[in-house]
Amino acid sequence: MEPSLLLLKAVTNMVVSAHETKWTKQHEYVEKLNMQAVLHASANEDEYIKELLIQHEKIPVLISDLICSEIWQQKVFSIIKRMDFEPHTTIPLYISLYHEATLVNLLETILYHKEPCEAAADCILDMIDYCYRKITYLIARQESGEEEEEATPTKTSSIEEERGMEELKKQDRKLQFDISIKAVSILRYITDHIAELSLSVTSRILNTNDFPCLLVQLIENPPWTKYRNGVLKKFIDGKWHTVPSKERMRLTKIEGQVWIALFNLLLGPTCQEKYEFNSHNKAQILKLRAHLSEVILDQIPSLCDLQRYLSHLSMMDPPSSKTGLVLEQVPEVWEGILRANEGKWAAIAKHQVKTVFNPSAAAIREQARRFAETYSLDVLENLITEPPKCAVCGEPATKRCSRCQNEWYCRRECQVQHWSKHKQACQLITASHTIKTNDKTS
Repeated sequence: MEPSLLLLKAVTNMVVSAHETKWTKQHEYVEKLNMQAVLHASANEDEYIKELLIQHEKIPVLISDLICSEIWQQKVFSIIKRMDFEPHTTIPLYISLYHEATLVNLLETILYHKEPCEAAADCILDMIDYCYRKITYLIARQESGEEEEEATPTKTSSIEEERGMEELKKQDRKLQFDISIKAVSILRYITDHIAELSLSVTSRILNTNDFPCLLVQLIENPPWTKYRNGVLKKFIDGKWHTVPSKERMRLTKIEGQVWIALFNLLLGPTCQEKYEFNSHNKAQILKLRAHLSEVILDQIPSLCDLQRYLSHLSMMDPPSSKTGLVLEQVPEVWEGILRANEGKWAAIAKHQVKTVFNPSAAAIREQARRFAETYSLDVLENLITEPPKCAVCGEPATKRCSRCQNEWYCRRECQVQHWSKHKQACQLITASHTIKTNDKTS
């Protein structure tokens, strides 16, 4: 693992080199680091990956790579989606989109600790702004009434009619929702350690981005909750779950993250001194009182202090902030990439659809081989903490795809229905296994 980590480099030109050799190797390294970090965290083992990333100063590299992936999705992929482009395989495009999810998952795992937050150095400001953009995305999505799509059984004919790029757009929306949920957790972890970080971090969180008001909007109109036909569903551990009536007031992990972040930002001594109150944000924050029920307080008792604070705030003008003279740092990665590629986005998209996203048969076979090495089934199965479920209906599954051994089904009808969607990935994985077998026998 350590040699792979040492090869991680700041690929700030990812927007122009997506899926060229250097970037592809970078994705493989990050994916392996992510899987290993998740395994260690789930087993409560020593955070070996975290220590290595700090020792070799790779956390700023990961954050820079994350910002590159975000910009590529916003500036380049948005153009590709509007093109009349239907590639032979959408897997290279999907991996480019999934790279952002891999990075944010790895950063969520390691930024739980104080030392990686400190080791991020100036890049922590870019991480904070990244969280701001993702949370505002969640809020805008909720206000527009757009709902996260759930996997539901579909008629085979309609699946066959669906084009690869249309399916990719759906996957992109789902990935962006999942990524944005994780950004909320990352923000909470940063607020846990805000007292140990620079004044620029505090100022950017509280005053530049005004996260307290932003988090109030998540409490008021949570994007991870929806009602449909009188049934309450919540987004828990990456999936939508129906919530029984008796558990409707039980806080989910993400709901707890928002409340803890608010507690840190409103009651932390450093934050109370620096937060610049005005009539607008005072009114917004006081809206929290309506949501601090006894049931919530029983689950997070420390919120009783927040309740008392809000009562005092409602009866008095908040004290002036003690900001003093602060030479505030600004995020450099985001602005640097935008400046370097200004006016080039359409040309980059046009180049990529002709080259890296329209690979030859030989390139697809090579990609299949590397894909199988990165996503080893033995490693992936160690990450699964629950019994397998059917890829179509979600019921407990006992049958696997006989060809790739990678997808689960509860019955043959579901497997037949899912084949048109699964076919491409199945062929890719099967081809990769064949290549590996041939390599061993040659």
